Amino acid sequence: MAVLKLHPQHLQAIRTHAESTYPEECCGLLLGKLAEDGKTVVEVMPTENRWNAEAVEVFQEIEGSAKLGSDKRDRYAIAPEDMLKAQKQGRGASPSPLDIIGIYHSHPDHPAIPSEFDRACAWSVYSYIIVSVQQGKAGDLRNWSLDDAHQFQPEEMIIVETT
Repeated sequence: MAVLKLHPQHLQAIRTHAESTYPEECCGLLLGKLAEDGKTVVEVMPTENRWNAEAVEVFQEIEGSAKLGSDKRDRYAIAPEDMLKAQKQGRGASPSPLDIIGIYHSHPDHPAIPSEFDRACAWSVYSYIIVSVQQGKAGDLRNWSLDDAHQFQPEEMIIVETT
């Protein structure tokens, strides 16, 4: 079973970002290390939610996209150039390179449970943190990963205190 290890400050950064973009969804990347015993977050990289009319066109063929609109209140998109920037930044990390190991986003006034659209767009190698933001306040935060049948399953999160 997969596990995601992260520090309290990583969770705080995600919650703060989610509250700052409310009532729109926030999104960002988790940079870290992959190991046999799971994934370890080293850096949280907030990105801009680039969901717009152009993104609607790109994603309209995806399962679960029947009611796509250009509203950032219930969709997010991370621009390819932001993914590339994160990959480059990760490769140059010292003392050792980092990989993109996950994505986080918020669900304004909705539970921290993946939507069908979230599932259809997800990649099996990533962890997906979703934070529920109720009336501007970050609440429930859950982590998910895809199983072999491309269905989301809860993924354990271990909070590691900074030494």
